[in-house]
Amino acid sequence: MKSPSSVRHVSECFIKPKYNREESEEPIYLSPWDLTTLFIHYIQKGFLFPKPSAFDSDQNHIQHLLEKLQESLSLTLVHFYPLSGRFATRKCEANPSKLVIYVDCKKGPGARFIHASLDLTLDDILSPTDVPHVVRSFFDHDGSINYDGITESLLSIQVTELIDGIFIGCSMNHMMGDGTSFWHFLNSWSEIFKAEGKAIAISRPPTYEKLFPEGHGPIISIPFSESEDQFVCRDKEKDKAQLEKIREGIFHFSSESVAKLKAKANAGCNASTKISSLQALSALIWICITRCRNIPPHQKTNFIMVLNNRSRLVPPVSQDNFGNYLHPLVVTTTCGELLEGGFRLAAWQLHQAVINHTDKEARKLIESWMDSPIIPRVNDSMVFDPCSILLGGSQWFNIYGNEFGLGKPIIRSGGANKFDGKVTVYPGTEGGASMDLEICLQSHVMTSLESDMEFMESASFSRSL
Repeated sequence: MKSPSSVRHVSECFIKPKYNREESEEPIYLSPWDLTTLFIHYIQKGFLFPKPSAFDSDQNHIQHLLEKLQESLSLTLVHFYPLSGRFATRKCEANPSKLVIYVDCKKGPGARFIHASLDLTLDDILSPTDVPHVVRSFFDHDGSINYDGITESLLSIQVTELIDGIFIGCSMNHMMGDGTSFWHFLNSWSEIFKAEGKAIAISRPPTYEKLFPEGHGPIISIPFSESEDQFVCRDKEKDKAQLEKIREGIFHFSSESVAKLKAKANAGCNASTKISSLQALSALIWICITRCRNIPPHQKTNFIMVLNNRSRLVPPVSQDNFGNYLHPLVVTTTCGELLEGGFRLAAWQLHQAVINHTDKEARKLIESWMDSPIIPRVNDSMVFDPCSILLGGSQWFNIYGNEFGLGKPIIRSGGANKFDGKVTVYPGTEGGASMDLEICLQSHVMTSLESDMEFMESASFSRSL
């Protein structure tokens, strides 16, 4: 890839809902699941499209696209009105050392919308084995944490025009919602965009009722330090330096490859055990990455699966409920036991952990948090270590249906919430049961993984449109 110039901001504006809803006058108080994300980064995902040939001959085409995106976004925010607001705070009256954070839907100028440009091609982005670091500049809120939503937009869209492509990057404050809610918003925006102003109704209207532990809510306070630096405790330059050391690769697992892994994981299991495709794939990456890290056998390793609690709660919460319902499910063993036990045992251990995660377990964790609120930070040693892997995302999200009149996209993400051992699952570009994995590792470990026979027997590089 040629040496890139920096992204140039052409213009920006703020987008408010097309019209106000009565509900937007009321504050939205955050649940414990929401508040646990206070010090992590925004969600940053985006779409890469080839630029239609007509755009080269007439600059009015890009302007028309921008106007249509802005208009449809304004209509979408009628349904997702909290995203046009800001966070507000107040000290707890009963205890000034505690802070209440909530969403003021009327505060601020709205969602941010940026038009940018960069003199690079699709090939510059897609041909390297690693995802180029320049992709991180396709997103707003670089390095911002959710707490910054007090002064920064809760939602930002950046449309970056490349020489022969267009990238639409979305940054959403993670305290507003998890991946399920993030893709719900994007799917709804795409739906309204396709309607071309003929309809504002959407197939899945969001709901905003929050779930609180019994005897708590809706107002929850958290420990607060008078010094914001002490309270937030961040170092953007250090975070940036650590991120620069990370290599990021996209690996494709075909439907056939996934089916083979699933069959291998279930071989010899009794009829009641049904290890899923994702559990089988997770076992493979846990073993292969651990082997490539060359960790001493006695060292403990964790595999952390970020689960969606909505369907696990009793009664279940609708997938249309906008907010956070994530649970970090941790499976622990030693590196020696993991490698000696092999693929089938690892898959079975992951499967057992998932089926044992019930409504009772989900509620117990959040009730424990209420007794002693601990808010983790990215790379926090209390919740993550360099011998572990954290798996997020889902192969069930509707990603490739978000076309915005430009065809089927390629998914890429920003620099937010990335660290050594972070793995994100996407549905595979080929469809079916295929999956794509975005894997972040230290450089030498990634080099070893690319040469690992067991891993590469199932995986291939994913680069092209």
